[in-house]
Amino acid sequence: MRDIFNPSDYPDLLVGLSAPDDAAVWRLDEARALVVTTDFFTPIVDDAYSYGAIAAANSLSDVYAMGGKPFLALNVAAFPEDLPMSVTAEIVRGGAEKAREAGVVIAGGHTVKDREPKYGLVVIGFVDPRQMLTKAGLKDGDALVLTKPLGFGLTTTALKRDQADPSDVDEAVDWMSRLNRTASELALEFHLAAGTDVTGYGLMGHALEMADASGLGLQIAYEKVPLLKGALKYATLKAFAGGLLDNETYFGPRVEFAARLDDVARMVLFDPQTSGGLLLGVPADKSDAFAKRAGELQQDIWTIGHARAGRGIRVE
Repeated sequence: MRDIFNPSDYPDLLVGLSAPDDAAVWRLDEARALVVTTDFFTPIVDDAYSYGAIAAANSLSDVYAMGGKPFLALNVAAFPEDLPMSVTAEIVRGGAEKAREAGVVIAGGHTVKDREPKYGLVVIGFVDPRQMLTKAGLKDGDALVLTKPLGFGLTTTALKRDQADPSDVDEAVDWMSRLNRTASELALEFHLAAGTDVTGYGLMGHALEMADASGLGLQIAYEKVPLLKGALKYATLKAFAGGLLDNETYFGPRVEFAARLDDVARMVLFDPQTSGGLLLGVPADKSDAFAKRAGELQQDIWTIGHARAGRGIRVE
């Protein structure tokens, strides 16, 4: 893309061509910028309504990950000709009701015919360019705070293989359906600078993106990383989503694991997430107040490590 679009030719494009962030950001004026993103994927759960809601929450998440407030969306859909109208209606209804929960209006979209269902949103939001969350905002000593557990890819892959316990699926669906709105608003309230959402590259991939963009290394305490209750069980069964082994191959050489962590424990950290939580950098002098306020807002958070001088990730 940069061979065609030179970033210096677009001074109002604050994020997009030269930074590996979650959404494009276009400056309107000193205090306002547009955040634009899109995402869609094939079904990861059996229930049509839940699939639509998760897809919408996932699409909205990239705006929240930039510290933005989404307000407008368009449907992006591909459905087989023989898929019953009742199923497509539930998918779209799930997305619409999740968007309405976020205060977002879906004002149209586009649908094509395809052999496998696909659904998601184009999302537009506003952000104050003076107070954006970016992957480059980490400072040495910042606490690393995660707002959802890991294991969504493992659990949904186990579901596809008929290996998943229904209660584990329900737990994953509940988390994936949750908006990252409160977490984003909390980050803005404390004037945080560093954030991303944990999605297809897994925790290790997205954490490395933050580390590289910030010119730092990361230290992560494995026992502090939250996991869905079935995550390790399904990792033992090798219920690996398609991207997990790719993530491990690509990002693994830059992650130093404690010797006592076996392959099952390690693989969970590379698990691709759908509608995962935010990963935030919280300055040490704000950590206690941040945790207290999160409790008041009933926002789940886990402090899983900290930024440090150096490169790569150490998992202790």
